[in-house]
Amino acid sequence: MECEFPTVNSNEEEIKDIFNSVKTIAVLGLSPDESKASHQVAKYLQSVGYKIVPVYPKEETILGEKVYRSLAEIPFEIDMVDIFRKPAAFDAIADACIERGDVKVFWGQLGLVNNAAAEKAKNAGMKVVQNLCSMVAHRKFM
Repeated sequence: MECEFPTVNSNEEEIKDIFNSVKTIAVLGLSPDESKASHQVAKYLQSVGYKIVPVYPKEETILGEKVYRSLAEIPFEIDMVDIFRKPAAFDAIADACIERGDVKVFWGQLGLVNNAAAEKAKNAGMKVVQNLCSMVAHRKFM
């Protein structure tokens, strides 16, 4: 897949609102490896008060939280998905978020852009952030 420039993205005020309103963040691709960005970002978000929900194909717990294999398996409300997956997976993730009906924020991490999926999520009423690290943004705006 060719790299894209994000054409669908939240502005600074919307990002501040996201961090002030979300409580539960599903981290898609949350690695148990402490050296990986997904682990470091999730650990940071957990340390500043967000409930982290790991979504990963292996492991039983990560960061002390039960691991789910998919968004569909999570039996409680999710406010935000923080995506550490390849942009090609974003379409299916957007569909899963729409199907759940409770996801308010669709967040693609630094270097990750899929404008078609982002547009789909936005049209379904979600706020969208692409190509931005949630930890860096939280430290900058909060």
